Amino acid sequence: MTSEREAFERRLEAAVRGYVEAAPTEIDAARLTRSLATDVPRTRRLVPLPVWRLPSLGLAWILVLAALVTMLGMGLFASGALRDVQLLPVPPPPSPALETLPVVVASPPIATPVATPPPPSVPASPRTSPPPSASPAATAGSPQPGTTTSPPIGIVLPSGWFAGEQAWFQAALKATGYSAQILSSRDVATEKAAVEALISRGIKVLILTPQDSAAAVAAAEAARAAGVTVIANDRLILDTAAVDYLVTFDNVAIGAAQAQFLIDKAGATKGNNLYLYAGNAVDSNTFLFFEGAWEKLQPRIADGTFVIRNSSVAVGLQGNPTLTHDQQAAIISQITTDWNPNTARTLAVGNLAAAPVAAKGTVFILAPNDATARAIADVFAADKDVTKAWVTGQDADKASVQYIIDGKQGMTVFKDPRKRVKAAVAAAVAFLKGGTPVATTTFYNGAIDVPATTSPIVTVTRANIQSALIDTGYYRASDFTGSWPGKP
Repeated sequence: MTSEREAFERRLEAAVRGYVEAAPTEIDAARLTRSLATDVPRTRRLVPLPVWRLPSLGLAWILVLAALVTMLGMGLFASGALRDVQLLPVPPPPSPALETLPVVVASPPIATPVATPPPPSVPASPRTSPPPSASPAATAGSPQPGTTTSPPIGIVLPSGWFAGEQAWFQAALKATGYSAQILSSRDVATEKAAVEALISRGIKVLILTPQDSAAAVAAAEAARAAGVTVIANDRLILDTAAVDYLVTFDNVAIGAAQAQFLIDKAGATKGNNLYLYAGNAVDSNTFLFFEGAWEKLQPRIADGTFVIRNSSVAVGLQGNPTLTHDQQAAIISQITTDWNPNTARTLAVGNLAAAPVAAKGTVFILAPNDATARAIADVFAADKDVTKAWVTGQDADKASVQYIIDGKQGMTVFKDPRKRVKAAVAAAVAFLKGGTPVATTTFYNGAIDVPATTSPIVTVTRANIQSALIDTGYYRASDFTGSWPGKP
């Protein structure tokens, strides 16, 4: 005799077979509902009561439902309802965002000649100090026939560099019809990231003003490995052959001009108090400036015109007309300002605190640039035992020009950055056209002699502010108060 369980199983099997056969054309929901309503009481009687009351509905009931769902899915697939379903592709994980750099894009991306630069030869560049005023922004030139849209020139400048530098680059580029992308760097790490970003965008020539002359090697060599020609802007990149050209000023001549000013003010007097200050020990320019100043001052130190008051190392080497790099480094370690006005101020305070009254009175101060010159001048002016301070500088900062007008600073060296920028752009264009820019000199960077061009410098005192800075359009007379010779 057929048991109730066997009878149920036969009915369930027949019902499922019927659903499968009907699936390609129809699924009768009402029929399914009636069958379940009919068979549930029987199923409940077949499953032990405690299991049936479990939240999971019992193992047997779950198996029944699973079988029905499976058969339903097979039917839908067979009917084509699921055949065309497409899963959306899983998006790839986002790539890490490149660190946003402080300044971006100089001239708009303009078509540029498809010129292949020659294999990199070797340049570099130095630098000196803070910023003057900016000239109006300009855009790059117009597209050339048969050109691409990717700017072929990449430019990386330290943040806080000359305020008008970007606008000057844009104006110089506009005159050539080429375009560039300009990024700024806060430190060595962001400098290298900026260079790598420009390389990835397909630049052919890199104009790099290094944060650190030695640490910039990694960025320069990354560019060289990518076939990019490297032009060092203002600061020399040290100890690498991955530099093709340097645009700068004659930094030895700058130091010599500062020293000559002090010599002229000392005249024939003897025993003049001399305080020496220098830039940053990792900046190649610091050594060039100091070299030029030392070679001018040393004969006057030897003959007693000047007495060094704030460097025991310099006193020990005062009989040497020239200094080795290591000897310069030893002196600079005692007188470095790091190009930082606060460091310069602290150093000057310490120097005066250690100096006897006899080492004060009229003082002659070799300050490396305008920002540090003002800080040092303020410290000496505040000392009651200092009666007069002749202070040097460089960069022709607007604030220092006012100090010169007011008699707080003696001179500055004007290195017109507009001329350096034009020289850098001209060199880049020469490389892009497959040529080589003219080199007027070379600078040894510890690995090679780097072909270079130097722009002229001008010693600025109160006597020639008008002709050197205002008549040339670098500043306006209205930028300053007080009077000076030739003021309109």
